[in-house]
Amino acid sequence: MQQPYIFLSKNTLQQWMLLALLSAGGLAVACEASPTGSDQAEAMEAKIMEVVQLDTVVKPPPPPAPDTFDYDTTQWLELIYLDSTIQLDLRYATENNFVGQVMYDCPRCFLRPAAARATIAAHQELKAEGLGLKMYDCYRPRDVQWKLWEIFPQPGYVADPRKGSIHNRGGAVDLTIVTLEGEELAMGTDFDFFGPKANHTYTDFPEEVLNNRMKLKTLLGKYGFSPIRSEWWHYNFREEKYELADAEWKCPEE
Repeated sequence: MQQPYIFLSKNTLQQWMLLALLSAGGLAVACEASPTGSDQAEAMEAKIMEVVQLDTVVKPPPPPAPDTFDYDTTQWLELIYLDSTIQLDLRYATENNFVGQVMYDCPRCFLRPAAARATIAAHQELKAEGLGLKMYDCYRPRDVQWKLWEIFPQPGYVADPRKGSIHNRGGAVDLTIVTLEGEELAMGTDFDFFGPKANHTYTDFPEEVLNNRMKLKTLLGKYGFSPIRSEWWHYNFREEKYELADAEWKCPEE
């Protein structure tokens, strides 16, 4: 787009005067006017004396340092690097899960980029209320899916690894709402509780629990996630479809 010009007039008997300022990126052109008393038409004739760029635009930051991540950031994002206040309680990296075994070597939470950004957006909305999200599970490698299937081959709760789950594609989250101090809001059951009380349709709970579940469901729905019937904590990102993945990453060195 052609940049706008404005002429700055100089009376030969007086000092230069600034007649106008342009918006960012505009050009100011200085000219010398004809002597006072000349015909107005002749006064329009100007000799360009100087052109100056009005540099009022905030300059962009310098390029980032070379990428030091151990993953392809066009395919994966690690939530903790998007917002360090999001809380992690990755149960399959501990024995505090329904199989009582450590399944992950490292408690790192990865998602596909769009799903990761949507999760962080939901978390940041909660922060305005003094709340946040806690992640129980994120992307799950298929070798872990095989281990879970061998222990508990129940399709209603554990996906057949031959077909894979949305977790195995990096588009599913298991999570809850917590205070910024880490206290979980009451949801009626713990994570990975297998039974009717974990269902969204189960309503024999105090109003507080029902409101908390609805709060989580409404919030995540706003950012593109859909619930599944049997698990109040599980949501699938519905905006994009992803291929099955087997990617795994080591724990970062201390």
